[in-house]
Amino acid sequence: MQIPAISIEDYISKIPEERQEVFKKLFDTVNDNLPKGFKENISYGMVGWGVPLETYPAGYHCTPGSPLPFIGLASQKNFIALYHMGIYAKPDLLEWFVSEFPKHSKRKLDMGKSCIRFKKTDDIPFGLIAELSKKMTVDGWIECYESNFKK
Repeated sequence: MQIPAISIEDYISKIPEERQEVFKKLFDTVNDNLPKGFKENISYGMVGWGVPLETYPAGYHCTPGSPLPFIGLASQKNFIALYHMGIYAKPDLLEWFVSEFPKHSKRKLDMGKSCIRFKKTDDIPFGLIAELSKKMTVDGWIECYESNFKK
């Protein structure tokens, strides 16, 4: 489910009211803990952070001329989703996250390849998301991206 928005504030204003506070807290958690150099944006119908073209002019190979995406945050029909490309691209980061999750949440981890789904907003492990957000620098993400995805 994509939400057409022109800014992060616009996006948040368009999600269900009962999710807005927790979504904003999740946004702030990621935003406050990402290493310097990632820039927030609206892309793919969600709030996101990526590597700007000024830093990585090659951009995203799937959408030439656009910033290299790293993390996305979306309000979907039945959950809030956090998309973290580092988890998808680095098996050791995925392993760390999966092993840490039960220490921070009483709920079962619900995730896909890069998508962490939060169906119940009362038990989002904000501390763990803060730690995850700190785990990869811009240079580390570019290196990982180029070694895994760029042809």
